Amino acid sequence: MQRQPNLETCGPTCLHALYRYYGDSITLEQVIREVPSLPTGGTLGVLLACHALRRGYRARIYSYNLVVFDPTWFEPKAPDIRERLKVQQTIKSDAKLNLATNAYLEYLDLGGELRFEDLTKALIRKYLNRGQPILTGLSGTYLYRSAREFGPNCDYDDVRGEPLGHFVILSGYDRVGRTVEIADPLLPNPVSSGHHYPVNIDRVIGSIFLGILTYDANLLLLQPRSRKT
Repeated sequence: MQRQPNLETCGPTCLHALYRYYGDSITLEQVIREVPSLPTGGTLGVLLACHALRRGYRARIYSYNLVVFDPTWFEPKAPDIRERLKVQQTIKSDAKLNLATNAYLEYLDLGGELRFEDLTKALIRKYLNRGQPILTGLSGTYLYRSAREFGPNCDYDDVRGEPLGHFVILSGYDRVGRTVEIADPLLPNPVSSGHHYPVNIDRVIGSIFLGILTYDANLLLLQPRSRKT
């Protein structure tokens, strides 16, 4: 994990760390340049996934974003999710929802896998125990237990501030301490002097759910189609 170059590049920096984990020699600068940014800054987990799909990776997203997806769309014999997204797009005019919808349509067209499943400790442990890191879009405010942030420099302001969205990688699990090892591109950060630190798994799950406030709340799993290392 490298240090994110600025306050808006946590997502590409996490994606680059996964690429490095799988032996992909792409530079951080190239990832930042190629991953689309939102008009308000930052990016979405699904845009990171689209970048990986275009590089030949397999991608699976577990989404808990009820703003974008209705739970009934994932039931057996439900209509094609692409069609439901398109119909929703004609009814709701929110600009960020429209951007996210287009990104998910591209993700599905590129062959990405989309799942809706209970976010449990067992689900997280299943992948971490296999040695498969998880890139997640979550609430940094809840993860850090910090004040909300305000203004272009993201100054802490407990009254005027807004919740912070953030990307980190879940990289390991300690069964005895019931903690998840976090690989965090933000340095310095409010909870650690380094990129790696443990967090109780219950707090991690809460942070992921609250990622819905910034249009994420997801788990992204990548695998190269042919492992390089």
